[in-house]
Amino acid sequence: MSDDWTATRPEGSWASSAARRRNMQAIRSRDTKPERLIRQLVHANGLRYRVATRPLPDLRRTADLVFRPAKVAVFIDGCYWHGCPEHYVSPRTNPGYWSDKVARNMARDRDTDKHLQEAGWLVMRFWEHQDSDTCALTIVNTVRDRRRALSG
Repeated sequence: MSDDWTATRPEGSWASSAARRRNMQAIRSRDTKPERLIRQLVHANGLRYRVATRPLPDLRRTADLVFRPAKVAVFIDGCYWHGCPEHYVSPRTNPGYWSDKVARNMARDRDTDKHLQEAGWLVMRFWEHQDSDTCALTIVNTVRDRRRALSG
C-alpha cells in the first residue's frame, strides 16, 4: 500500500478512501425509492402496515413492511447488497471484502426467513428491480387472503 492511500483512508475505517466512505454512508438502508413506491401502492389499495420494524421482538432484524395481524413480513431487497442472481456484479475494489459481505447478507436473509416461518409468519421477498405494481398487487392479495384465512 502506498502512503497516499493510507493518508486518504479515514482513521479506523474499512473504506478504501474518504470518498468511498462518504459514498457508502449515503446509501439508504430504508425508505429507498422502490420501497416508497411499493408502500404508496399498497396504501392506495387500503392496507395499513408498519414500516421498518421487527416482526419478532427478539429477532434483531427489520422488515420493510410488516402486517402484524396477518403475520406477513415484506422485504424489498437491493440487488447489490442481497446478491441478486440477475444483477449482482462483484466490485473491482476490494472484491474479497464485498463478496463476503454480500454472502453474509444472503445467509442472514435465509436465517431471518427461517425464524419468521417457524413463528408462523409468511415472508415475501422482492428485488428492487421488480415491477412495483406487480409487487404491490401480490402483497395486497396475499395479505387479504391471509386475513380471511386467519379470521375464518
